[in-house]
Amino acid sequence: MGTAGSSSKLASSVHEFIVKLWYLKPSIPQFTFQDARGNDVELSRYKGDVLLIVNVASQCGLTNSNYTGLGSLHKKYGGKGLEILAFPCNQFGGQEPGTNEQITEFACARFKAEYPIFGKVDVNGSNAAPLYKFLKSEKGGLFGEGIKWNFTKFLVDKDGRVVARYAPTSSPLSIESDIQKLLEA
Repeated sequence: MGTAGSSSKLASSVHEFIVKLWYLKPSIPQFTFQDARGNDVELSRYKGDVLLIVNVASQCGLTNSNYTGLGSLHKKYGGKGLEILAFPCNQFGGQEPGTNEQITEFACARFKAEYPIFGKVDVNGSNAAPLYKFLKSEKGGLFGEGIKWNFTKFLVDKDGRVVARYAPTSSPLSIESDIQKLLEA
């Protein structure tokens, strides 16, 4: 694999990213995120699953359609190897102002979200979560790497490779065939 600095890319997969992050910062034995309740969750627990990683917001014009679509995908494929990972972000129009507890309550009560909802993260800028830095480096958007708005979606295969990036306006249901192909692979 080489050293962490031997390539201009951060890593070739989410799993390799975890190893490289550990190499760069040995004090972090596992790459983790905090879920909305403050519990540490190791990203490596999703190895072997197809992932749909989404930055979410409660007060966006795209909230209803995206949360509804994500719920439908989870209901249909959640037990078949698809994991939806929701990362609340308040960087776009202040549309995710609540606490992690309020965000979870909103998503679970209103949309019956049964997939993991993590603590708030930044997806752009110098404080962007390392995972989002990796995702953006793998699949830039139409106007560069930056995330442009809430509900940008990244599809990751079972080996941790980022295979697609979808615009906020792309319905989660419109990418169902891409998810099916990865689940069958």
